[in-house]
Amino acid sequence: MVRVPSRKGSLVQDHVALAEIELCGELMIAASAAEAAGEERLSVARIDEVLRRATADPDDPALPLS
Repeated sequence: MVRVPSRKGSLVQDHVALAEIELCGELMIAASAAEAAGEERLSVARIDEVLRRATADPDDPALPLS
C-alpha cells in the first residue's frame, strides 16, 4: 500500500485551471441563454465574443459593449 501525504491546509492553487473553469462557466451561461432564445448552438462568433469578454481588461476600449 502506498501512503499519500495529506495536503490539509495547503492553499496551492492552479491559476490556469481556475481561469479555464471560469471560461467554461461563461460558455455554459451563454449556451443556456442561446438555448432559451431558441438557438440550437452558439456560433463561432458568439463563442469568440464570450471568451474575449471573459479574458479582456474591462477598461480596454476595444471591448465591445453589450
